[in-house]
Amino acid sequence: MPGIGIVIVTYNSGTHIGACLDAALTSGAQVIVVDNASTDATRAAVTERGVRLIANGENRGFAAAVNQGIRALDTSYILLLNPDCVLQTGLEPLRACCDRMSIAGAGGKLLDADGRTQAGFMFRRFPTPKVLVFESLGLNRIWPHNPVNWHFRCLGFDTANEHIVDQPAGAFLMIRRDVWSQLGGFDEAFHPLWFEDVDFARRAATRGLRMYYTPLAVAKHTGGHSILNMPLEIRAFYWYGSLLRYSKKHFRPWSTRAVCFAIITGSLVRMFAGSVCQRSLKPLYAYLRVLLLAGHFLIHGNKGSTGLACP
Repeated sequence: MPGIGIVIVTYNSGTHIGACLDAALTSGAQVIVVDNASTDATRAAVTERGVRLIANGENRGFAAAVNQGIRALDTSYILLLNPDCVLQTGLEPLRACCDRMSIAGAGGKLLDADGRTQAGFMFRRFPTPKVLVFESLGLNRIWPHNPVNWHFRCLGFDTANEHIVDQPAGAFLMIRRDVWSQLGGFDEAFHPLWFEDVDFARRAATRGLRMYYTPLAVAKHTGGHSILNMPLEIRAFYWYGSLLRYSKKHFRPWSTRAVCFAIITGSLVRMFAGSVCQRSLKPLYAYLRVLLLAGHFLIHGNKGSTGLACP
């Protein structure tokens, strides 16, 4: 489709990228894959289909790879597509939404492997300090239908109709190049992943731009294929690191401190409960690193090195 480029960021995505690319290539859009140093068959699957590939020698993170891909394209619209997403429709509904006044981007409907709508994930409101406190304490997992979580995940929205939304899922998100340029791209400090798409949408909103959701563009989404392969200690460290960076960037100092205290409290519970239930020291090690990270942010914010770089 003229004027549209598709950027797919991969990391050990060999089991999914084939179906994703086969569907993407039928859209008529320019397709580019930015691979973050995969060690599986990802790159072979890309090259055998003749798709343009940027092969990074190291994992540069999702935000940096997205920026690489967008810079390598010359299209006015860019679809960010996860390698575990398979397009079911054309992309014109997303472009039509992006053409509306004061719209920065648009997301479509995501279906799971059984064809069910991924409500609560496709689009959400911007996280507030209270939301992140509830997340960090595990309250949203224990009590998923609490009012804070219900509001945040837009669980009362009718997914059969179009809406202006705060943050469509970055797994299937079309953005305008001019907005990407105005905002200076995705913030690469969110490394290697999480919260970069939320931060982008929030920065767009501060300029009076909004995001749209349309059910007329559909993709099937498996979800979390790279994340599930991460050891707990790495996954927790990256998740809370990006959560803390987002808090520091967008919340008042006292709100960020409240989030830090919630992370510390929740991590202590997870540390000891996980170690007892699993009869393993892995949760102890995983959440000790998170505790130290949250303590660093509590005292210093995100200034300087934490000395806790994760492998």
